[in-house]
Amino acid sequence: MADPASHDSANISVFLVQQGVWDMPLESMPLASGYLKATALTDDLVRRSASIDIKNFRGGTTNSAMANELFSDGTPDVIAFSVLGWNYRAFGALAASFRQLNPDGWVIFGGTHVAGQAERVFRMFPEVDVVVNGEGELTFRDLLSARIRGDDRRALHHVDGISFQHEGTTVTTADRDRIEDLEVIASPVLTGAIDLTDEHGAFRYDVALMETNRGCPYKCAFCYWGGAVGQKIRAFSLDRLRRELEVFGRLKVHTVVACDANFGLLPGDVDFVEALIETRERFGFPRALETSWAKNKSKTFYRIVKRMKEAGMRSSFTLALQTLDERALDSMNRRNMKLNDWEELSAWLDREGLDCYAELLWGAPGETVKSFMEGYDRLSRRVSRIAVYPIMLLPNTDYFEKKKEYGITSVRGDHDDFEYVLAHHTMTFAENRQMQRFLFWARVIAENAVLRYIWLPLRQLAGLTQSQVLLDLDTWIVETAHPAAAPLRSHAATAMGGTAAFGAAITYLYTDPAGRRLLQVWWQESIRPRLPTAMTPLLDDVFRYDLVTQPVYLGGAGDARADDLPVIELYGETYHVRHGIRLDHDVPRIHSDLRADRDPDLRPTERVVDLYYRTGAVAAVTSTNHEIVVHFMGMTEQQVRRHAIGDAGRGGPADDGAGPEPVDPGDRTTLTILNSDEGGCS
Repeated sequence: MADPASHDSANISVFLVQQGVWDMPLESMPLASGYLKATALTDDLVRRSASIDIKNFRGGTTNSAMANELFSDGTPDVIAFSVLGWNYRAFGALAASFRQLNPDGWVIFGGTHVAGQAERVFRMFPEVDVVVNGEGELTFRDLLSARIRGDDRRALHHVDGISFQHEGTTVTTADRDRIEDLEVIASPVLTGAIDLTDEHGAFRYDVALMETNRGCPYKCAFCYWGGAVGQKIRAFSLDRLRRELEVFGRLKVHTVVACDANFGLLPGDVDFVEALIETRERFGFPRALETSWAKNKSKTFYRIVKRMKEAGMRSSFTLALQTLDERALDSMNRRNMKLNDWEELSAWLDREGLDCYAELLWGAPGETVKSFMEGYDRLSRRVSRIAVYPIMLLPNTDYFEKKKEYGITSVRGDHDDFEYVLAHHTMTFAENRQMQRFLFWARVIAENAVLRYIWLPLRQLAGLTQSQVLLDLDTWIVETAHPAAAPLRSHAATAMGGTAAFGAAITYLYTDPAGRRLLQVWWQESIRPRLPTAMTPLLDDVFRYDLVTQPVYLGGAGDARADDLPVIELYGETYHVRHGIRLDHDVPRIHSDLRADRDPDLRPTERVVDLYYRTGAVAAVTSTNHEIVVHFMGMTEQQVRRHAIGDAGRGGPADDGAGPEPVDPGDRTTLTILNSDEGGCS
């Protein structure tokens, strides 16, 4: 091994490469790379000898475009990739290009998709030198120190927590202990390791990502959350989190996403929410929190929810059920989780004036078509926004290791590295194909809030379940000769291929006026004839309100176009305003009464409302991020005020004579889990 002192003056160039899953106008914040860079630079040798650059790409960026940006001005000495299932193949291709250009450079792969999978990685991509197993911050720092000292990349036995290639074999070093004191991980926000602003000084990402803690005490069979399943939870200090929130507040960041597996489980999470609210009181921002909420709802959770409601802090609460079938729960290892009774919890949310969405997984061993559809409709009686995802086999999970036991047949994705389940002991190929079409419409129309208000009135006033309506839409799209249905037929037929088909369909329905007109034709031709005559005018009104509250944005088309709508600043943010929306019924109030199990007054009552739509919606409506899109739905001025300054701002002069304030899905303080395509446990 070389003498460290002799290489102190040598400069090495390091690239950290990330690529998000969604192709959006705004980038996804490169938090993982930021941690690696900030922590590596705490080491004196690395700080003196290495220049570290983060290369962050959108989901739709091609391999050739990434290669040109990475290598046009020369190649770095070390290139490290943050690998997930959606970018595994792309990064393997870039590693091969790098090796052609720099035979002596180091290629490092890290991330949950490759941890513990070095044999396969090296077999598929022999250009990769090192795979990081587990948390990467300290390991990456040690690897850079080794490179600066001149160590051989094929003789890294002294670095814990890695696998590397040595004389044609794979060497895996000792496991590195989990980082107990998270304060040794430098903050990329406070150190400036991540560029937070664009050339205009505005926050450059779609949302701000934070971690308040790491670890998950559960071991669900489908999940490998951050490689920390079955682990005790470790927390970052409140002082650090406060300072990060202040940065985001000053930058007017609307939404903070806490990348935790079980937010609301620790008593300290209450303090974080208080710090978030205090930050908004000082700077007007942030105004929304999205996170993965604790599976079991303790007193801490209820305190947080009530406090957020009182403050008007927006979020989305998820009933992370995954299945209502007991056999499937057994295979998932969730039987002993003692989840709170979801029906009681959803009733409590209704009483508190809060909304939620739910998560289900299709295709778990033990589940059948019949049990799944019964569970879906049972759940939809309380929760219309149901995020339904197909089971995928992720590396290092129980399902992945027990494929033979469950009789699982799977196939790798066309453009990603996920294994998609095709069949098993309780699901045939034909049943799975049938259900994939249902999942397509459930995700596009219900989960992504293309329709939000209509579900409850259809069920309670017309006797149509949510699954019946979605299946009706599927049948109608297949049979109609309407030319605007062709794109949706095509997307539905390729739904098993991953997120691209869903994103394309959602974008079509939100941005193309032909898509909106198509929904109106479907309503007239297929749903309206099934409605009770006495209820038809009201349900027509609800359906129209669903469409008119969809987001608008500059550059849109038809009803989605915001160019001709006035723009105003309200409580520190800009909104497009649509004046004088006339309703023949008080739709928001009727919906609120139905949700709260009250008898609504269904008589025609004209109501005129002005609707306010947050500007900048294009990133939300062209992705599959349903947690974010709801923040761009049309709201009344009272609703905007509530989310800007909380209940303290209600009841002032602006409310005088306004009449009863509507309570609706866009207005409710919604509380959510971010479901990660890379095995995010919910």
